Amino acid sequence: MRRSVIETILGAVVLLVAGFFLTFAYSNTSIKTVDGYQATARFNAIDGLTIGSDIRIGGVKVGSVSGQHVDAEMYQAVVELSIQDRIRLPEDSQISISSNGILGGKYVKITPGSSDVMVENGGEFSNTEDVLSMEDLIGRAIFLINEDTQ
Repeated sequence: MRRSVIETILGAVVLLVAGFFLTFAYSNTSIKTVDGYQATARFNAIDGLTIGSDIRIGGVKVGSVSGQHVDAEMYQAVVELSIQDRIRLPEDSQISISSNGILGGKYVKITPGSSDVMVENGGEFSNTEDVLSMEDLIGRAIFLINEDTQ
């Protein structure tokens, strides 16, 4: 009887420590979503971009992707962006989808523009650049290699 009480207490301590670790890791990493103003951007391709993906300026997380859907009229992917309230972006900012390396996930990269007009809550960025898929890059490289050997 005494052994089962000790095992139960030890199991509860392990679960408590694991819960503390998960809470600490979540609060100290950049995986949580960002609350802020909403904006949208349209792309022809967003391969690999998911809800919760980072939005970065100069490599620093300033927001997260809060949604995505297809515009039924223009057949474009519409990405909903949630950007920190303190970061106001010019309307001519360039929005592109980049990769965290060869095997990494995708994120939205913002290069701020120079316009005096800022995107407001609910606004839309029009200067977008589609993602280049790994298959396209490999195909281009193979084509260049074959072209050089002939």
